[in-house]
Amino acid sequence: MRTKALEAEIAAVSEDAGAVTRGWGALASRKEPVISVLIILVMWQILSLFLPRYLVPSFATIIVSFVEIVSSSTLMVDTLRTIMRIFIGLGLSFLAGIIVGVLMGFSNTLEKYILPVLHFIMGVPALSWVIFAIIWFKPVELRVAFILLAGCLPNYSLIIHDGIKGISRDYYDMLRAMRPTRRQLFSKLVLPGMLPAVLTSWKVNIGLATRVVIVAELVGATVGIGNKLLLAQELFDMPKAVAWTLILVIFLLLTQYLLLLLERHLLRWRPSKEGGIQ
Repeated sequence: MRTKALEAEIAAVSEDAGAVTRGWGALASRKEPVISVLIILVMWQILSLFLPRYLVPSFATIIVSFVEIVSSSTLMVDTLRTIMRIFIGLGLSFLAGIIVGVLMGFSNTLEKYILPVLHFIMGVPALSWVIFAIIWFKPVELRVAFILLAGCLPNYSLIIHDGIKGISRDYYDMLRAMRPTRRQLFSKLVLPGMLPAVLTSWKVNIGLATRVVIVAELVGATVGIGNKLLLAQELFDMPKAVAWTLILVIFLLLTQYLLLLLERHLLRWRPSKEGGIQ
């Protein structure tokens, strides 16, 4: 029995490692993204030869600034603080959003009352939430958490609500015929049915949260990438501004890739998509 369990565990690890390898291999095998990026880089380098350094710096100066940021423990603290704010804010927004989304998914009455409020919150610009947070709250971390909550909670709630509403009625009726408990109904039908929506909400909100945190740090923080971007703007230090932006882009790409791997692992039961416009 122990041998079979060990073999099963080794097979699972090998499968996960194979998924990672296949993912990187698929990215590396596609030439189009590489060509597109190379074209942009070549155009940037050409412009740097004719425009001032404070407008379009060369790759050499950008790389020097990037290495300076990565190799400095003080500057990396700003990066880690921004990432920490993003994930804490996303975590709080997700917990609140999944509660609201599930409540709307199971109650038509709550749905009628809550949906207009969520749409109203989504209509408020992010900069307005920043101003409200500065006026209402003194601690910086509380300001950032509030802004992320206001910006991301509606997305989580609406996407999860749509995921629950998208569960087939036929599946629901078939499972109800077996007289399940509420816990079994949720774990066997609702949870698997809303899981794709949960993953989609994270992929959508990670980019939104990053932008919102940077805006919040621009006007209300002394530590973080947003504050360093503001300092670069005041000093007309374009290489530093581009280098900090590259750090954000790398963070987003890595996070999105990890979410993609997680989605492939958790939804491996789902058939791959076929067809579409070629």
